[in-house]
Amino acid sequence: MVVKIINKLRLYQNLLYSFFIKSSLKKCGKNFHIEYPIRAHGAGNIEIGDNFSSFGRLRIEAFTRHNNNEYTPKIIIGNNVSMNFDCHIGAINSITIGNNVLLASRVFITDHSHGEVNINEFKTPPSQRKLFSKGEVVINDNVWIGEGVTILPNVIIGKNCIIGSNSVVTKSFPDNCVIGGAPACILKIIE
Repeated sequence: MVVKIINKLRLYQNLLYSFFIKSSLKKCGKNFHIEYPIRAHGAGNIEIGDNFSSFGRLRIEAFTRHNNNEYTPKIIIGNNVSMNFDCHIGAINSITIGNNVLLASRVFITDHSHGEVNINEFKTPPSQRKLFSKGEVVINDNVWIGEGVTILPNVIIGKNCIIGSNSVVTKSFPDNCVIGGAPACILKIIE
């Protein structure tokens, strides 16, 4: 009996939180469902399509300001996208996720880093460095991203790709391939 009541309360909490987050986004499609807790920083720069679902502890952050530096980020998520627990998406530039994309738990997607890699930057503590983007991230349609994957800046993932667990994606890949490793490489082309 107590378990049923707790589950019912969690359901109402998730519905209320979904409504609150949905109303703060720049654009949001129908059938939007998230589980509490979530961090949606810069929600006015985030667009989400129809049939979006996310398990708890999603961090989706479009940083417009960091250490007195201003940015114009955008995060665009297509239709039929599902994210498991503990996913983190962070942008100061642009991240686009296509339609029918599945993210396993602990996926990290970013278009920036704390500073450029040079000796002068190393003299400044990482948290005080200016955020720097090497380029946007684009994940095309029908992509399955495995557990613990990291996708770094200036990367385009082609359509119909599978990215194996714990891969670190540092470069772009064409359509129809299986990707894996650290750094990631093509393991198989699907014909």
